[in-house]
Amino acid sequence: MKQYQVTGMSCAACQARVEKAVSAVPGVESCAVSLLTNSMGVEGAAAESAVIAAVEAAGYGASVKGAPAASAASADEDALVDRETPVLKKRLLRSLGLLAVLMYLSMGHNMAHFPVPAFLENHVSMAITQMLLALWVMYINRKFFTSGFGSLRHGAPNMDTLVAMGSGAAFIYSLAELYLMSAAQGTGDTGQLMHYAHNLYFETAAMIPCLITVGKMLEAMSKGRTTDALKSLMKLAPKTAVLLRDGRECEVGIDEVQVGDVFVVRPGENIPVDGVVLEGSSAVNEAALTGESIPVDKAAGDRLSAATLNQSGYLKARATRVGEDTTLSQIIRMVSDAAATKAPIARIADRVSAVFVPAVIGVALFTLAVWLLSGQSFAFSIARAIAVLVISCPCALGLATPVAIMVGSGLGAKNGILFKTAVSQELAGGIDIVALDKTGTITSGEPAVTDLFPAEGVSGEELLRLAAALEQHSEHPLAKAILHRAEEDGLETMPVTDFRALPGNGVEAVLAGETLRGGSGTYMAGCAAIPAALQKQAESLAAVGKTPLFFARGDELLGVIAVADRIKDDSARAVKELRGMGLEVVMLTGDNERTAKAIGAEAGVDRVIAGVLPDGKEAEIRRLQRSGKVAMVGDGINDAPALTRADLGVAIGAGADVAVDAADVVLMKSRLTDVSAAVRLSRLTIRNIHENLFWAFFYNLICIPLAAGFYQKLFGWSWEMSPMLGAAAMSLSSFTVCMNALRLNLFDIHDPRHDRVRKKKSKSNKEGIPMVKTLKVEGMMCPHCEKRVQKALEALEGVESAVASHEAGTAIVTLSAPVSDEALKKAVEEQDYEVKGIE
Repeated sequence: MKQYQVTGMSCAACQARVEKAVSAVPGVESCAVSLLTNSMGVEGAAAESAVIAAVEAAGYGASVKGAPAASAASADEDALVDRETPVLKKRLLRSLGLLAVLMYLSMGHNMAHFPVPAFLENHVSMAITQMLLALWVMYINRKFFTSGFGSLRHGAPNMDTLVAMGSGAAFIYSLAELYLMSAAQGTGDTGQLMHYAHNLYFETAAMIPCLITVGKMLEAMSKGRTTDALKSLMKLAPKTAVLLRDGRECEVGIDEVQVGDVFVVRPGENIPVDGVVLEGSSAVNEAALTGESIPVDKAAGDRLSAATLNQSGYLKARATRVGEDTTLSQIIRMVSDAAATKAPIARIADRVSAVFVPAVIGVALFTLAVWLLSGQSFAFSIARAIAVLVISCPCALGLATPVAIMVGSGLGAKNGILFKTAVSQELAGGIDIVALDKTGTITSGEPAVTDLFPAEGVSGEELLRLAAALEQHSEHPLAKAILHRAEEDGLETMPVTDFRALPGNGVEAVLAGETLRGGSGTYMAGCAAIPAALQKQAESLAAVGKTPLFFARGDELLGVIAVADRIKDDSARAVKELRGMGLEVVMLTGDNERTAKAIGAEAGVDRVIAGVLPDGKEAEIRRLQRSGKVAMVGDGINDAPALTRADLGVAIGAGADVAVDAADVVLMKSRLTDVSAAVRLSRLTIRNIHENLFWAFFYNLICIPLAAGFYQKLFGWSWEMSPMLGAAAMSLSSFTVCMNALRLNLFDIHDPRHDRVRKKKSKSNKEGIPMVKTLKVEGMMCPHCEKRVQKALEALEGVESAVASHEAGTAIVTLSAPVSDEALKKAVEEQDYEVKGIE
């Protein structure tokens, strides 16, 4: 995705105009414009110059967003600097000073009889002074007029058009009244003179842009707060690094660091770039990236990430990723891209925003005509029309989704949860099934000793000490588990000789002239007598997925040590939380069914699918998708196809780069509870968007008829909404939407107490018609063929989604309405593929 900065946008109508203009450029596949960050994401092969030209032709400005790799973070940070608020504040202060004088003259003197200089006692002189003051305020806020009438000239009226027309209409009407006042003064008609003097709206013409500026400033301040999380990430980027060159330390700018350079980090310093420790050991605080406050021990061979804090030791490391390739830069890019993309829920607001301003102008003209035809005065009618113009607020519609998405993605980033796009952020809350890879996701991925069963006359400590002595030269993962347990218990490893590994059986060695043996029960049965009680215990261990290892000294059995890949401490809690949200939790594993079911029962999953080969996970995801939307959670290279196939791919623990690239959501920690937190955050964000959209639609639905005087006529109210009150209401509506989005920061996304079970969409309609059909398709040879079939099926009315697989030779179609088999078959065969059957 190529990102651009867009200037000149003021509301949702501007956003829609830019999107429409750029989407029409040849080579542009998709375009998403963010009013919040004034940015635009464009996908496709279109030239940058063509995209920029399209934006400029629409009446706005654009420039490529980017910088050299090393300084990209600072460039992005610069792009998020709030330059709007200081300008608006300065403009507002100047406007308020002049408006105060104008209000003193128009309201204070005329209504409360406040004193004024003698030369202003003349009504015409007073009106001319008010006109000049109003003109001055309008000039200070001339951006509304240049932008509003400029966009009108381009055929794309926006919010500024409504403000400019409302203020301009009040000014022109008052100017006409001023001329009539002059004529009345010339004829000496005092009654007419007083009548015209009371019909002046110069203070309204000045008050409208003034109040809208207040709202714009509040909006800019609250919008600035929604990007705080992203700005705080950017500030973490180190500016310098200490390199080792020719045996000497020298401090250089971060943009001078290259891959392969050796750098040093002292206690209390931030790590400048991603690297691998060469020498030294330390505790590194990675809270900035993962949200985990407990420091992580680092030693030679361990990986370091830029912007993390070295707390204790001196480290020497080699740079492995610099500039835009560092973990920090990738996090910044993901959060930024999420803000630049658009959630599907935003389409409703986009469609409304595209026609909103022209519709409001039409309503204002209609209001003017109706009141005039009903016999009201022109002064009354124009006041109602102006009120309609200034109370309408397309900004609230345009901001409803992006501010919530930005706050949500920022909150996620603070907790180590990264949504790559706004689509994935919305989709996470609508998942029906969560498929969990076993190794490294539910379990730790490393075998550990779980049980010790010493034989009669042998202590547990002696059993473990002798087993560790035997296994110390073995490279087997199970041997490492025994050595790790012995180290934890503080046992010293005794030296052995004549070590031999017996593939498929076990190991043996000599200690103090006696032969030590260890291995499977079958092998050890020929070396030592195994008591029936221990044999039964070993079978029980195997039944729950553990591996029993027998150990003997000479022909004397020492006992049994059970080793297993233990589930993580938080796995059972995470599964419980996911099930508490109404999600079905499925475990995928290549283990045998007995072991898999044991681990699944311990974790508490709903279903276990065992014996799945690495390349078979993708097929299992396709089968699960027949029952609903599926999220796949994995961490390895072999999970990448399944992560891509799933509706939502989640890479946990920032595992293999391939898995991270294939995923839609990246969890920086290896904590499974972050999966439930991601779902919870998505649901909170979507609920917040719904609240914002409701407020934006409800506000306009209620306030436009109110401003037009509809309720006055319907209920016989005597109260009239002045244009100034309408402008104040408009200025507060966008501010309200932004502040509501900021409420997301108050939620604890790891707190399950308020979780609700989401009703799962039925796979059949009211008539019982199956809502999922599987087509047997011949002729698909590659992913491109899959896309052609999928696109053809999804173009049919009633088809909600289609998933095609050239490997399985199927296309699974989810329907939202009845679609005949003939229509499905015709759509596929028109793409030159053959349908062999439909189930």
